[in-house]
Amino acid sequence: MGTERVTPGSQSSLREANRARIVSAVQQRGSLTQVELAGVTGLSPATVSNIVKELTGAGVLATAPTSRSGRRAQQVTLARNLGLVGGIHFGSRSLRVCVADVAQRIVADQRMPLPPDHRADAGLERASLLLTELVDSVGASMSEVLAVGVGVPAPVDPESGRIVSVGVLRGWDGVSVPEVLERRLGVPVRVDNDSNLGALAELRHGAARGKRHVAYLKVSHGVGSGLIVDGRVLHGRTGAAGEFGHITIDDNGPICRCGNRGCLDALIGAPALLRMLESSHGHLTLSDVIARAQDGDPGCRRVISDAGRLLAVAAANTCNLFDPELVVVGGRLADAGPILLDTFRNVLAQRTLPSTAGPVEVVVSELGTAAEVRGALALALDHVGIAVAVAG
Repeated sequence: MGTERVTPGSQSSLREANRARIVSAVQQRGSLTQVELAGVTGLSPATVSNIVKELTGAGVLATAPTSRSGRRAQQVTLARNLGLVGGIHFGSRSLRVCVADVAQRIVADQRMPLPPDHRADAGLERASLLLTELVDSVGASMSEVLAVGVGVPAPVDPESGRIVSVGVLRGWDGVSVPEVLERRLGVPVRVDNDSNLGALAELRHGAARGKRHVAYLKVSHGVGSGLIVDGRVLHGRTGAAGEFGHITIDDNGPICRCGNRGCLDALIGAPALLRMLESSHGHLTLSDVIARAQDGDPGCRRVISDAGRLLAVAAANTCNLFDPELVVVGGRLADAGPILLDTFRNVLAQRTLPSTAGPVEVVVSELGTAAEVRGALALALDHVGIAVAVAG
């Protein structure tokens, strides 16, 4: 019996492309109404309705009644029975692991501290054990995990997942994170710089939704950035694009862990801010500094305001280079709110090229300290997206 050949312009191939477009849109945004799906994909409402009905029957999508502007609507998500994904974020001194379904609902979430300068072997072992425990806690097994995304505070080769920096994350130089974790977990692993993942999460689910050119700045224990250019994360030649924390601010400044002098990271990262206050305030944490500043402590307010000024000096160079639509400020220090951001906005406006469009918009991260792990989940979902679409 002969078979019909599917040509690129056939109805069959067009329908497959439309199915993949709908699944991809739902996957990236977590959930959409059918009307929103039509707007995002450019397909007609009737086409969207027919394909959603088909994929719901096939167990790829799930629908539920909802309302928009007082009108009844159908909310569309990916079906949970398609599997789970894991997200891992290594901070400088902490580890966060999440498990989510393919509709991006987080079903398990755990954090734990890490010692300063923790080594890769110990950190990756803890992460693999914690992920396995979380999967077990929701009554699932690792065979149901489709992929794992990982964020680390260092430049990463986007193809191999290998740490490409020297000295930025001590004990991790040259480590191939996917190789180690895939051997321990038995599932595909993708890795990126954590600030890139924060930018990705804000683009998909947070303050940068609908934008195409975005600078995401993370200010916590360290300083980093993720750059979104034409809707995609910019990685550069080796994955080191957006190493914002290592812009030189002061040629005669302190030695940075990267070996250079006067890097932004060495001037406004949490260790530097805490050292400035040690003689007058004793031992504090970054949370203590933010809380005291918000209560009116002049020293803590000054340190945070000065950090906003230096952050803006570096950000102005970035904005003048690639002219983003939006600057999103995230990380722990963003919790200081206007104490940081008022100075940041004023200095940024002074140091960027004047425009008839006005100064670039600056907003606080909507996802807060969860941005990076949410980005890790998105990275994992991007890896399995084609398989999910084909499975439909």
